[in-house]
Amino acid sequence: MKALEIKNLVKQYTNGPLALKGVNLEIAQGDFFALLGANGAGKTTLINITTNLVNKTEGTVSVFGNDIDKSREEAKRVVGVVPQEFNFNIFETVLDIVCTYAGYFGVPRKEALNRAEEVLTKLELWSKKDAKSMQLSGGMKRRLMIARALMHNPKLLILDEPTAGVDVELRHGMWNYLRELNVSGTTILLTTHYLEEVEQMCRNVAIIKQGEIIKNDSVKGLLNNMESQNFLVVVNKLRDYESIREFKISTFDENTLEVQVMAGQSLSKLVTDLAKLEMEVIDLKPKNNRLEQLYLNILRS
Repeated sequence: MKALEIKNLVKQYTNGPLALKGVNLEIAQGDFFALLGANGAGKTTLINITTNLVNKTEGTVSVFGNDIDKSREEAKRVVGVVPQEFNFNIFETVLDIVCTYAGYFGVPRKEALNRAEEVLTKLELWSKKDAKSMQLSGGMKRRLMIARALMHNPKLLILDEPTAGVDVELRHGMWNYLRELNVSGTTILLTTHYLEEVEQMCRNVAIIKQGEIIKNDSVKGLLNNMESQNFLVVVNKLRDYESIREFKISTFDENTLEVQVMAGQSLSKLVTDLAKLEMEVIDLKPKNNRLEQLYLNILRS
C-alpha cells in the first residue's frame, strides 16, 4: 500500500494562478520523502489539498488507500501535519494544546496525558508543559507543533518547513527523534530549505517547479547524476600538485587545495596521487552541499 498516491492533481485558484498542473506523486509506506521547490512552486498547495484544507480542481489523492473525497475522515485520521505558520491558542498551556488536539481524534484524556509526556519529553518540552504557548521561544513553538501533530500516532507525518527558526543544537535533537519515528514505521513527507538535512535524512526526493514535478528520484540517484563536485582537501604541506593532471586542482589557502572531481573519477585515486607527492590528506570535504548545488542546477535549467 502507498502512504500517499496523487494522480493528475490540478489546482486552479479562482481568478488566480494554476498552482498545480497535473501532479503525479507516490510515496511508499515507511519512506522518508522530501518535496523540494522554490517559494510559490506548489509545495504548500499540494500539502493543503492532501490534508483537506484546500479543495482540488481535478485529480485524485489517496492516503493509505483512503480517497480524500470518498473517505475523508479516514484519510484525515492517519495524517499528522505540521504547517509553516503557528496556529494554536497563545493563551493555552502546552499540555492543553496537545491533549485537546488528541481529543479531536477520539484519544481518551488519560491516554492523551501519557502520550503527551512521551512526545513532549522527546522534544524537550515536558518542563514547559504548564507554560502558556505565548511564553515559548520560536524554536519551542516549532517543536510544539510537531508534538501536537504526533498525538494521535499518525501513519503519515507531513512536515512543512519544520525547522525554520530552530537553532542548530535543537534541530539535531528534533531530527534524531524523527529518525526514530521513521524507523518505527511512520512515513514522513518533508519540505525544507535546509538541503543538508534532505541528504542526511531522506531516501527519496521530488522537485516541484511552477506546479509541476520535474524530478523524482532517490537522493542517491539524484546525486549520482552530478557531472562534477568541488572538494576542499587539507594537506600537511603543499607541494608540486600541478603535476597531477587527472584532476583540476587549485590552491584554496596555505594548507588547502580545491579539487574538481568529475563523474567517474575516484577520490581514493586523488588521495593516492597526493600521497605519492608526500602530501598527507588531513581532511577532505565537499566545498558545497551536493544536493543544494544539484537542486539549484535543476531549477535553473
